[in-house]
Amino acid sequence: MSVRNLKDGSKKPWICECYPTGREGKRIRKRFATKGEATAFETFTMKTIDDKPWLGAKEDKRPLSELLTLWFNLHGKHLRSGVTTYRRLMMVCEELNDPIALRLTPTDFVHYRANRKTRGRGTGRSGGELSPASHNFDQLSLQGVFNHLIEIKEWDYPNPMLGIKKIKTGESELTFLSKAQIDDLLLFVSKSPIGDQLSSIIKICLSTGARIMEAVSLQGSQLSEYKITYINTKGKRNRTIPISKELYDELYQPTSGRVFTCGYGVVHKWLTLALPDLPKGQSTHVLRHTFASHFMMNGGNILVLQKILGHQDIKQTMAYSHFAPDHLNDAVSLNPLNATKYDIKYGDKVAAAVNNH
Repeated sequence: MSVRNLKDGSKKPWICECYPTGREGKRIRKRFATKGEATAFETFTMKTIDDKPWLGAKEDKRPLSELLTLWFNLHGKHLRSGVTTYRRLMMVCEELNDPIALRLTPTDFVHYRANRKTRGRGTGRSGGELSPASHNFDQLSLQGVFNHLIEIKEWDYPNPMLGIKKIKTGESELTFLSKAQIDDLLLFVSKSPIGDQLSSIIKICLSTGARIMEAVSLQGSQLSEYKITYINTKGKRNRTIPISKELYDELYQPTSGRVFTCGYGVVHKWLTLALPDLPKGQSTHVLRHTFASHFMMNGGNILVLQKILGHQDIKQTMAYSHFAPDHLNDAVSLNPLNATKYDIKYGDKVAAAVNNH
C-alpha cells in the first residue's frame, strides 16, 4: 500500500510511499499526522506526473536563494517591510549554505535554529544568542514565502517549513508612563533645541495612540478641525482620531506639507535619554502603550480602543484589557472565602437539582 499506518506511536504515524514514474524510478516517502494528509500528498504527487507524463519526474533544482529572489520580485517588494524581510531571509539562506529548496527539511531548519548566532543582527552583540522572537519571525517569514509561491503556482511541492513549532515566549512587558512621568518627560524634552516639536509629537502619541513614525511624518493635509487622519499606516488602513481644540491649535499650520522637520531618530534619541530605565525595546512604543493603558484604566471600551489603535485583530488589543477598572473583579467577590451569599451545602444543591427534574 502506498499509504499506511506504521502504528509506531509517533506523532506522524501515517506514511506515504510512492513511485511517481514506476518502481524503477525515484521513490518518495513522507510521514503525516493523519491519513487524509498522506492521501492528499499522494494524489498531489502522482497528479504532477500525470499532467506531464512525457517529462518524467523532473526534479526542481532551484536553490533557496533563487526562490527568495523570485518571491521578492513578485510580491515582497510591494510589502511595507518587504526589503527588510528579504534581507533577513537571504542571511538565513546564506547560513544554511543556500540549499536546493526541494531538499530543505524541517529537521535542517531546527538544527540550524539551535546553533545560529546574532552575527551583528540588530543592536545585539555579534556572536550572541538570537532572541526567540527573532527565530520565530524568520521561521514564519520563510514559511510565508513558500505559501505565497505555492499560491501563485511557482512551487509545486509541500511547504518545507510546515510542522515546525515556534519557540514559546512569555508575554512581553508593556511599560507605560504615569502622569508624573509624562510631566517629567515633557519637561525634559523642552530643553532640546527642537523642544516645541518634540513636545507636540509626544502629545500626539499620548492623545491618539499614534506610533512615533505616524506622528513624525504628519502632513498638514492630515489635520482637520479637531481631528487627525493617519494614512499609510502599518495596518494598511486609514484611521481618523479626534483631538482636543488645544492640541489642534498647537499643531495647526497653513500648509499641506510636513508639520515637523525632525525625524524618527531624533525623537527616539530624546525618549531614550529621558527614560533610561525602560526595558529593552520599549522606547519605540512606550507612548502608544501609555495611551492604551490609561484609556482602559479610565473606563474605555476595548472595541473602541481597537479602532483607535488600528488593530485588525482584537487579540492584539486584549493585551490592555487587564487595565480596565473592573477587570476580573469577580475573583474578589465570588471566591469561596468571600462569596457568603452563595454559601450553600453541596448536598442541598444536588438535592435541588434532582427535585427540579
